[in-house]
Amino acid sequence: MSAVRIGIITPIVLLLPRAHNAWEIDATVDDLRAIVQAADRLGYHHVTASEHVAVPVDVEARRGKRYWDLLATLSYVAALTSRIRLLTNIVVLAYHHPIEIVKHYGTLGVLSGGRVVLGVGVGSLREEFELLGKPFEGRGALADDSIRALRATWGRREPAYDGTHFHINDVVVDPCAPRTDVPIWVGGRTRRSLRRAIELGDAWMPFLVDPDDVRAMLAWARREVPAWHERAQPLDLMLWPEPAVDPLTEPDRIRRQADEFLALGTTVLNYRFRSESLDHHLDQMDALTHVLDFD
Repeated sequence: MSAVRIGIITPIVLLLPRAHNAWEIDATVDDLRAIVQAADRLGYHHVTASEHVAVPVDVEARRGKRYWDLLATLSYVAALTSRIRLLTNIVVLAYHHPIEIVKHYGTLGVLSGGRVVLGVGVGSLREEFELLGKPFEGRGALADDSIRALRATWGRREPAYDGTHFHINDVVVDPCAPRTDVPIWVGGRTRRSLRRAIELGDAWMPFLVDPDDVRAMLAWARREVPAWHERAQPLDLMLWPEPAVDPLTEPDRIRRQADEFLALGTTVLNYRFRSESLDHHLDQMDALTHVLDFD
């Protein structure tokens, strides 16, 4: 199991309906500090934070009400840790100009010693697009060009790019990321998101998609997407084992589930834990390292 990278869906900073633990509602910044430092110490690959600026009241019940600011949260986590990667899960590309992303998360790369993993997606909450004055229609094509722009400009002090939606030249970005490449992991639940990941990204992150559906979409991609066979490196696949796990009481189920995901081609697993308190959550995180035997 050590070949698989294992991360956590960071508690407290994200409250998903029917998915968060009760203790997270009143948890403190000190509790968050304890969790991310434990994840760093235990050898987890990444922690996450998500992007929603303002969730409309009438969709709160299905989308969740709490989303800590993505950049601020990961910057705080970077200062508390030394090894663990910082996964944006996800940056909604249409909400930002690519140079804004390059500046924000390139600076985070400087602050963290290059630990940023840039998870990106097109977004799906029309009401939030409208609130922010961003175009909802055509967001897929815009996202594709945004990813191309990110590839061309990341880590470059004088970035240049000429694409379908974005044109960048005669500007200076300082500081810039410490490297000129960044892992770009593409989120989504559709064939289009998978194609985008194959053609433009390093990994695909389908959110809460049944494993059988993932298998079918991967088979489709092998048949229908030429870029699948032209990639220099295989596409990474990150899945979210559901439901939330309890390594202290169900180690056998967790191992079987992980083996099933590995057989599917999964290279990254992203876990949530069932827990009754901060201490219980920390115990669960420690237990998973033994259940899956990773360093």
